[in-house]
Amino acid sequence: MQQELPNLITFLSKRFPDIKWLQFISRWENVAFSLMIIMALFLFACLASRRRKLIPDKLQNAAEIIVSGVDDFVCGILGERGRRFVPFLGTLFIYILFMNLAVLIPFFKSSTSSWSTTLALSLCVFAYVQYTAIREHGFLGYLDHLMGRPRGILAFTAIFPVLMFFLHTISELVKPISLSLRLRSNMWGEDLLVGVLANLGVRFFPLAVFSMLLAILASIIQALVFCLLSTIYFALVLTHEDEAPKLKAPCLKC
Repeated sequence: MQQELPNLITFLSKRFPDIKWLQFISRWENVAFSLMIIMALFLFACLASRRRKLIPDKLQNAAEIIVSGVDDFVCGILGERGRRFVPFLGTLFIYILFMNLAVLIPFFKSSTSSWSTTLALSLCVFAYVQYTAIREHGFLGYLDHLMGRPRGILAFTAIFPVLMFFLHTISELVKPISLSLRLRSNMWGEDLLVGVLANLGVRFFPLAVFSMLLAILASIIQALVFCLLSTIYFALVLTHEDEAPKLKAPCLKC
């Protein structure tokens, strides 16, 4: 079976098998590479926001483009109320995107090819969505939502609320699993593809370049899909208020 490319931590752990802390890190290499991405993004954020100017430089301009793009994307789905979710969803998108692209860096690894990483991210989304639902509707209101909001004669039919509660609960529990497996499977396949092309040699260099471009596109799409689905999960639990302005009756003058 084709294995993924060796990364820096794997290489060092095999080169120095007597170093205990290095062997410990090798068992948690996905966490280690995730922390590297976090430190890189933290450094970028510090440099981009250290000396903010009215006429931004390249770093500040890049950061503002990313933040503005994420804000427009989230608020385009959730409306103005979605602005409070922009920091969370934007962080998810940027974090996942750079973890996806890490496989293209020599001796690095994409942590999103591991289910433990993607499941942890999905559980964060799941917990925040449930918290938002309870905060939005109240605990009893959220239970009413899970039961399908039975009203009228349906409220006196015992089987309908129980069945809807069961189906809605199962669907909520399945969401983090499907969300994590989708991202993990796509990135795992991308890592294997990069490994196969790297082992083919220089003769297939044009094919490797084309595949690298596809890998970049796939990394962006997968991060976008994860953010899009997470945003939709928030939209499903928020209250749907009619925001259209009410038309005033015309003033009839005698």
